[in-house]
Amino acid sequence: MSWSARRENWTPQAEDAREDGDIDYARVIHSASFRRLQGKTQILNLGDSDFYRTRLTHSLEVAQIAGGIARQMVKLFPEHPATALLPDRSMIHAIGCTHDFGHPPFGHGGEVALNYCMRGDGGFEGNGQTLRILARLETFSQSAGANLCRRTMLGVLKYPAPFSAANNPDIEPSLLEGPATIRALDATTCKPPKCYLDSESDVADWILAPLSTQDRDAFTALTPTPGKHAKTRHKSLDCSIMDLADDIAYGVHDLEDAIALGLVTRHAFARAVEPHCGVFLDALKEKYPGESDNDVFSRMVEGLFGDAGSRKRYIGRLVHHFLTAALWEEKAEFAEPLLRWRVTMKGPQRGFLNALQAFVVREVITGPEVQQLEFKGQTMVVAVFEALSAAPARLLPRGVLAAYDAAGGDRRIICDHVAAMTDAHLLRSYERLFSPRMGSVFDRL
Repeated sequence: MSWSARRENWTPQAEDAREDGDIDYARVIHSASFRRLQGKTQILNLGDSDFYRTRLTHSLEVAQIAGGIARQMVKLFPEHPATALLPDRSMIHAIGCTHDFGHPPFGHGGEVALNYCMRGDGGFEGNGQTLRILARLETFSQSAGANLCRRTMLGVLKYPAPFSAANNPDIEPSLLEGPATIRALDATTCKPPKCYLDSESDVADWILAPLSTQDRDAFTALTPTPGKHAKTRHKSLDCSIMDLADDIAYGVHDLEDAIALGLVTRHAFARAVEPHCGVFLDALKEKYPGESDNDVFSRMVEGLFGDAGSRKRYIGRLVHHFLTAALWEEKAEFAEPLLRWRVTMKGPQRGFLNALQAFVVREVITGPEVQQLEFKGQTMVVAVFEALSAAPARLLPRGVLAAYDAAGGDRRIICDHVAAMTDAHLLRSYERLFSPRMGSVFDRL
């Protein structure tokens, strides 16, 4: 049971010089799911500006950073036994580019909305939907989706536990109590566990088939937390690289967007990060001694909040600082090398990155400007899903209806349809169903 195996038999052309990673990367880049990412929200809603990142540009940056981490590990640890296990660049780029395939329109707000819609029907979670897309919904094979190789799929499997195991049954997705005339989701109860969907349990079994029983049991173990959903404990080597790259892109590039669009102030930023950035300031003093005559911290803040050129220079320095702080971590309980070794980050740099991420969450993501738009997006997602579910024979597109009927009326098919929509597609669908204007059969969705 090779890590190069695919769920559906496929033989490359005799003249094809590509390796597994090259094939998978090509399928990812040429997939409909990859193209849809250009129309999906990262943090800020599409239409606010032409500058900030979408899910597509974010995914490209994650892939690039992940490739950089892999190359950095070769440079830093050329004799380490795990270095020989590193994926080739095409494979880690494929994993990085796919990591957000399953996220629905309107970001995590859409994820919460669809988990509410699918309560009692297996739930919804964006990472689980990514696995479903790659294993079932893409069209590169007859019945295995994109039919990627087993190692790539292991790298995509970010949370190796099914929804039913990770879900706390005491947390039932519900509406907020109190509002009399609107239906407002309770985001706390509607937030899904981190998992794959039970509908892909057979796919997860196939991915993990090469593992011993002991390794599989340890890899899929969960940590229960009272009052919350259970959490998985482990990630594979390739997934750890992607996950670290995602954290760097989230903490640094989303910060860049927030600064460039004037959503955060330099005073708030300085107050939030000053206790945590000493290791970065020390690195700046060492690498750029000509810039250390004045206060290095003030110079960093001024650089980030200055003109576009100085901001980009410091953003690049931040990415480099975090990327070069990667190191190997061993999980000795595993016999399988792809589980035994993973990439992590040195403690001081990790603390600084955590502070940047927390700042973006506090000052941008949970701010009323973003939350008001997220609330509206959630409302539209629920409305469109419930309308399509109420009258599928009348309202579903013919191709989706055929799949729905073939699946015996499984609401997961409707969920797939809504989750795949871009922000604009969802908005047009909502307007077509609910807007008072007349509309036309010639309106394009």
